[in-house]
Amino acid sequence: MTAVGNGAQTAGRPTRLPRSARRKQLLAAAQEVFVAQGYHAAAMDDIAERAGVSKPVLYQHFPGKLELYLALLDTHCDAIVAKVHEAMRETSDNKERVGGAVRAYFDFVDHESEAFRLVFESDLRNEPAVRQRVERVEQGCIAAITDTIISDTGVSRAHAELLASGLVGAAETAAQFWLAGGRRVPKAEAEALLAALSWRGIASFPLQGEPPAGSAQTESA
Repeated sequence: MTAVGNGAQTAGRPTRLPRSARRKQLLAAAQEVFVAQGYHAAAMDDIAERAGVSKPVLYQHFPGKLELYLALLDTHCDAIVAKVHEAMRETSDNKERVGGAVRAYFDFVDHESEAFRLVFESDLRNEPAVRQRVERVEQGCIAAITDTIISDTGVSRAHAELLASGLVGAAETAAQFWLAGGRRVPKAEAEALLAALSWRGIASFPLQGEPPAGSAQTESA
Protein backbone atom coordinates (compact mmCIF):
# COMPACT_ATOMS: atom_id res chain seq x y z
CA MET A 1 0.00 0.00 0.00
CA THR A 2 1.40 3.40 -0.97
CA ALA A 3 2.19 5.88 1.79
CA VAL A 4 0.32 9.16 1.89
CA GLY A 5 1.83 12.53 2.62
CA ASN A 6 4.99 14.52 2.26
CA GLY A 7 7.87 12.10 2.44
CA ALA A 8 6.51 9.69 4.99
CA GLN A 9 9.66 7.58 4.76
CA THR A 10 13.25 8.08 3.70
CA ALA A 11 15.56 5.09 3.18
CA GLY A 12 13.26 2.94 5.28
CA ARG A 13 13.22 5.35 8.22
CA PRO A 14 10.31 7.68 9.10
CA THR A 15 10.82 11.32 8.22
CA ARG A 16 10.32 13.68 11.14
CA LEU A 17 7.61 16.17 10.27
CA PRO A 18 6.33 19.15 12.24
CA ARG A 19 3.42 18.06 14.39
CA SER A 20 0.86 19.99 12.32
CA ALA A 21 2.16 18.50 9.07
CA ARG A 22 2.14 14.99 10.50
CA ARG A 23 -1.41 15.45 11.75
CA LYS A 24 -2.52 16.62 8.31
CA GLN A 25 -0.83 13.61 6.73
CA LEU A 26 -2.52 11.19 9.14
CA LEU A 27 -5.93 12.76 8.57
CA ALA A 28 -5.50 12.44 4.79
CA ALA A 29 -4.64 8.77 5.14
CA ALA A 30 -7.50 8.15 7.54
CA GLN A 31 -9.97 9.82 5.20
CA GLU A 32 -9.01 7.51 2.34
CA VAL A 33 -9.39 4.44 4.53
CA PHE A 34 -12.68 5.54 6.12
CA VAL A 35 -14.23 6.48 2.77
CA ALA A 36 -13.12 3.21 1.17
CA GLN A 37 -13.96 0.84 4.03
CA GLY A 38 -16.38 2.65 6.33
CA TYR A 39 -15.72 3.33 9.99
CA HIS A 40 -16.40 -0.12 11.37
CA ALA A 41 -14.28 -2.02 8.83
CA ALA A 42 -11.35 0.39 9.01
CA ALA A 43 -8.49 -0.47 11.34
CA MET A 44 -5.80 1.73 12.84
CA ASP A 45 -3.27 -0.68 11.27
CA ASP A 46 -4.70 0.17 7.84
CA ILE A 47 -4.48 3.89 8.52
CA ALA A 48 -0.91 3.71 9.82
CA GLU A 49 0.14 1.67 6.79
CA ARG A 50 -1.61 4.07 4.42
CA ALA A 51 0.23 6.98 6.03
CA GLY A 52 3.55 5.14 6.05
CA VAL A 53 4.03 5.44 9.81
CA SER A 54 4.07 3.08 12.75
CA LYS A 55 1.02 2.61 14.96
CA PRO A 56 2.77 4.27 17.92
CA VAL A 57 3.23 7.41 15.80
CA LEU A 58 -0.46 7.35 14.89
CA TYR A 59 -1.46 6.94 18.54
CA GLN A 60 0.77 9.86 19.53
CA HIS A 61 -1.60 12.10 17.60
CA PHE A 62 -4.93 10.32 18.05
CA PRO A 63 -5.72 8.12 21.08
CA GLY A 64 -8.18 5.99 19.12
CA LYS A 65 -10.13 5.44 15.93
CA LEU A 66 -13.15 7.44 17.07
CA GLU A 67 -11.04 10.49 17.92
CA LEU A 68 -9.44 10.28 14.49
CA TYR A 69 -12.83 10.05 12.81
CA LEU A 70 -14.20 12.98 14.82
CA ALA A 71 -11.20 15.12 13.90
CA LEU A 72 -11.96 14.47 10.23
CA LEU A 73 -15.63 15.29 10.74
CA ASP A 74 -14.73 18.57 12.45
CA THR A 75 -12.58 19.58 9.49
CA HIS A 76 -15.26 18.92 6.88
CA CYS A 77 -18.19 20.16 8.93
CA ASP A 78 -16.44 23.46 9.54
CA ALA A 79 -15.60 23.73 5.84
CA ILE A 80 -19.15 23.42 4.52
CA VAL A 81 -20.55 25.81 7.14
CA ALA A 82 -17.81 28.30 6.20
CA LYS A 83 -18.76 27.98 2.52
CA VAL A 84 -22.38 28.85 3.25
CA HIS A 85 -21.33 31.81 5.42
CA GLU A 86 -19.08 32.95 2.58
CA ALA A 87 -21.98 32.74 0.12
CA MET A 88 -24.02 35.02 2.39
CA ARG A 89 -21.20 37.56 2.81
CA GLU A 90 -19.71 37.80 -0.65
CA THR A 91 -22.68 39.55 -2.27
CA SER A 92 -25.72 41.64 -1.34
CA ASP A 93 -27.69 40.11 -4.21
CA ASN A 94 -30.07 37.67 -2.55
CA LYS A 95 -30.57 35.65 -5.71
CA GLU A 96 -26.80 35.13 -5.87
CA ARG A 97 -26.78 34.22 -2.19
CA VAL A 98 -29.29 31.44 -2.79
CA GLY A 99 -27.18 30.18 -5.68
CA GLY A 100 -24.07 30.30 -3.52
CA ALA A 101 -25.69 28.25 -0.76
CA VAL A 102 -26.80 25.62 -3.26
CA ARG A 103 -23.37 25.59 -4.87
CA ALA A 104 -21.69 24.97 -1.49
CA TYR A 105 -23.53 21.66 -1.14
CA PHE A 106 -22.96 20.57 -4.74
CA ASP A 107 -19.25 21.41 -4.47
CA PHE A 108 -19.02 19.41 -1.26
CA VAL A 109 -20.60 16.23 -2.61
CA ASP A 110 -18.78 16.54 -5.93
CA HIS A 111 -15.30 16.84 -4.43
CA GLU A 112 -12.97 14.04 -5.45
CA SER A 113 -12.11 13.28 -1.82
CA GLU A 114 -15.67 12.01 -1.22
CA ALA A 115 -15.50 13.62 2.21
CA PHE A 116 -19.27 14.05 2.05
CA ARG A 117 -19.58 10.34 2.82
CA LEU A 118 -18.03 10.94 6.22
CA VAL A 119 -20.64 13.59 6.99
CA PHE A 120 -23.81 12.50 5.23
CA GLU A 121 -23.37 8.76 4.73
CA SER A 122 -21.51 7.71 7.86
CA ASP A 123 -22.07 4.22 9.21
CA LEU A 124 -21.57 5.76 12.64
CA ARG A 125 -24.56 8.12 12.66
CA ASN A 126 -25.92 6.61 15.89
CA GLU A 127 -22.78 7.58 17.78
CA PRO A 128 -23.78 10.70 19.79
CA ALA A 129 -20.56 12.59 19.04
CA VAL A 130 -20.94 11.94 15.30
CA ARG A 131 -24.62 12.81 15.25
CA GLN A 132 -23.86 16.03 17.12
CA ARG A 133 -21.39 17.11 14.45
CA VAL A 134 -23.72 16.29 11.57
CA GLU A 135 -26.48 18.27 13.24
CA ARG A 136 -24.02 21.10 13.76
CA VAL A 137 -23.52 21.31 9.98
CA GLU A 138 -27.23 21.69 9.40
CA GLN A 139 -27.69 24.16 12.25
CA GLY A 140 -24.65 26.20 11.22
CA CYS A 141 -25.83 26.53 7.64
CA ILE A 142 -29.38 27.30 8.74
CA ALA A 143 -28.10 29.99 11.11
CA ALA A 144 -26.07 31.70 8.38
CA ILE A 145 -29.05 31.85 6.04
CA THR A 146 -31.49 32.75 8.83
CA ASP A 147 -29.56 35.87 9.80
CA THR A 148 -29.49 37.02 6.18
CA ILE A 149 -33.22 36.47 5.74
CA ILE A 150 -34.00 38.38 8.93
CA SER A 151 -31.78 41.33 8.05
CA ASP A 152 -33.21 41.58 4.54
CA THR A 153 -36.90 40.89 5.10
CA GLY A 154 -37.58 41.62 8.75
CA VAL A 155 -39.57 38.41 9.23
CA SER A 156 -39.45 36.79 12.66
CA ARG A 157 -36.61 34.46 13.57
CA ALA A 158 -38.99 31.51 13.72
CA HIS A 159 -40.19 32.20 10.16
CA ALA A 160 -36.66 32.84 8.91
CA GLU A 161 -35.34 29.62 10.45
CA LEU A 162 -38.09 27.63 8.78
CA LEU A 163 -37.30 29.17 5.40
CA ALA A 164 -33.58 28.59 5.90
CA SER A 165 -34.08 24.96 6.93
CA GLY A 166 -36.09 24.40 3.77
CA LEU A 167 -33.30 25.77 1.60
CA VAL A 168 -30.61 23.77 3.42
CA GLY A 169 -32.65 20.56 3.29
CA ALA A 170 -33.39 20.98 -0.40
CA ALA A 171 -29.75 21.71 -1.25
CA GLU A 172 -28.41 18.76 0.74
CA THR A 173 -30.97 16.26 -0.57
CA ALA A 174 -30.78 17.39 -4.18
CA ALA A 175 -26.97 17.40 -4.23
CA GLN A 176 -26.80 13.84 -2.91
CA PHE A 177 -29.55 12.69 -5.30
CA TRP A 178 -27.67 14.28 -8.21
CA LEU A 179 -24.45 12.49 -7.26
CA ALA A 180 -26.10 9.12 -6.60
CA GLY A 181 -27.89 9.37 -9.95
CA GLY A 182 -24.61 9.59 -11.81
CA ARG A 183 -24.51 13.34 -12.50
CA ARG A 184 -26.93 12.96 -15.38
CA VAL A 185 -27.57 16.71 -15.32
CA PRO A 186 -24.46 18.91 -15.75
CA LYS A 187 -23.40 20.32 -12.39
CA ALA A 188 -23.87 23.99 -13.25
CA GLU A 189 -27.29 23.26 -14.70
CA ALA A 190 -28.31 21.23 -11.64
CA GLU A 191 -27.25 24.06 -9.33
CA ALA A 192 -29.15 26.60 -11.40
CA LEU A 193 -32.31 24.48 -11.38
CA LEU A 194 -32.35 24.09 -7.62
CA ALA A 195 -31.37 27.70 -7.02
CA ALA A 196 -34.22 28.85 -9.27
CA LEU A 197 -36.69 26.64 -7.39
CA SER A 198 -35.52 27.94 -4.01
CA TRP A 199 -35.35 31.56 -5.14
CA ARG A 200 -38.95 31.54 -6.37
CA GLY A 201 -40.05 30.79 -2.82
CA ILE A 202 -37.71 33.08 -0.91
CA ALA A 203 -38.20 35.97 -3.34
CA SER A 204 -41.87 36.14 -2.37
CA PHE A 205 -40.73 37.67 0.92
CA PRO A 206 -39.92 41.31 0.11
CA LEU A 207 -36.98 43.28 1.42
CA GLN A 208 -37.74 45.55 4.34
CA GLY A 209 -39.65 48.59 3.16
CA GLU A 210 -40.69 46.99 -0.12
CA PRO A 211 -44.30 45.99 -0.86
CA PRO A 212 -45.06 42.28 -1.40
CA ALA A 213 -44.88 41.09 -4.99
CA GLY A 214 -48.23 41.53 -6.72
CA SER A 215 -49.54 44.10 -4.24
CA ALA A 216 -51.60 47.03 -5.42
CA GLN A 217 -48.67 49.38 -4.89
CA THR A 218 -46.43 47.21 -7.03
CA GLU A 219 -49.00 46.84 -9.76
CA SER A 220 -49.64 50.57 -9.97
CA ALA A 221 -45.94 51.43 -10.08
